[in-house]
Amino acid sequence: MPSTPKKAKLPLIVLLLAIGTFLMSTTEFVIAGLLPDMASDLGVGVSQAGLLITAFAIGMIVGAPTISVATMRLPKRLTLVLSLILFAFGHIIAAVSPAFEIVLIARVITAVATGAYLSVAAVVATSAAGPENASRAMGAMMSGMGLAIVAGVPLGSFIGQAIGWRGIFWALALLAVIAAVVIGRLAPAEKHQEAVSIRSQLGVLRQGKLWLVLAATALVSGGFLAAYSYISPLLTERTGISEAAVPLLLVGFGIGSLLGTVVAGRTGDRKPLATYFAIAAGSALVILLLIPLSTFVVPTIVLVVLLGFTGMGVTAIATPLAVRFGHAGPSLAAALTVSAFNVGIAAATWLAGVALDSALGTTGPSVVGAAMAILGLIPLIVLALIRATRNPVSGAVEHTADMTTLERDLLV
Repeated sequence: MPSTPKKAKLPLIVLLLAIGTFLMSTTEFVIAGLLPDMASDLGVGVSQAGLLITAFAIGMIVGAPTISVATMRLPKRLTLVLSLILFAFGHIIAAVSPAFEIVLIARVITAVATGAYLSVAAVVATSAAGPENASRAMGAMMSGMGLAIVAGVPLGSFIGQAIGWRGIFWALALLAVIAAVVIGRLAPAEKHQEAVSIRSQLGVLRQGKLWLVLAATALVSGGFLAAYSYISPLLTERTGISEAAVPLLLVGFGIGSLLGTVVAGRTGDRKPLATYFAIAAGSALVILLLIPLSTFVVPTIVLVVLLGFTGMGVTAIATPLAVRFGHAGPSLAAALTVSAFNVGIAAATWLAGVALDSALGTTGPSVVGAAMAILGLIPLIVLALIRATRNPVSGAVEHTADMTTLERDLLV
């Protein structure tokens, strides 16, 4: 009986939401390849232009939960459409502005829209697919991020060289408007709009298990991104791979990411906590192996692909797990997961940059990444201990009847 829904096709809306995720992820990651062009055009140094990445992260951290609470009484379809329109608006402002400060503000606007979209889309996708397919739906939706890394970012950088960074921003704005129209027309309307209070939304903040998931998300995602963010100097200076070959390896990372989100989504519905633990442990192991083996070309290539496979699986499992624990306010729980990702990114990239300039050299970011991924295992172990305490092996059958559906779903 339980196997039947798992084999069902995912609703069309999940695939439509993946398109928006692709756009959001492309704008987040493609900026790194456009920084020199933007710095020159806006009359600032490359290091100052790097604030555009920092501003985006801050906008995601603050904007996702704030907008989630502010729009909680709006229909989710409308919120998705409005976030895509705001996303397009931010890109248009940046594309026409000659001032760096205005572009910086536009990036914050874009980040707020991205955070709002991802948090609401997560709730829509998991609700449409049903609890038995929530992680699989999240994996399919977040495959847009993997596709952005595989195709969107390299293609965006290539096109950016031909038409400039402003042309890329115009293209992203246009695509966002098209996505808004498609999602607005094809997304199912909510059958009924339940009355939601701010108190009920904020009530999820009292859920200790939710905070454990958020801590694991920040640490594990930050861990693999610490290693990935500075993978280029490691490949060129330590492994001896040419700069021209680096983009090919990054495509391999993207392919691994795409596969990782799908696999984690499929296994996460059956055993979410065990899947998350495997992701964290796998990421830590891959990054640890990368430190001594990065002097060898073939093992490094394999490990870069595995880095994407293990690390990006977090995007498929973290949000459904957070929503389960914060079921009284699912939109806020999903938004806090988006914030946790970006807290991890901000902390990891800063620490990795410091480590890169230390005596550790090009292996420094990997050392930071491995340490964060290992620390990410701690909150997951605590969650497992809580589960074991509340459902001991002896008498498990007798106690299962007294457990909530959500608690039963978390059995490994």
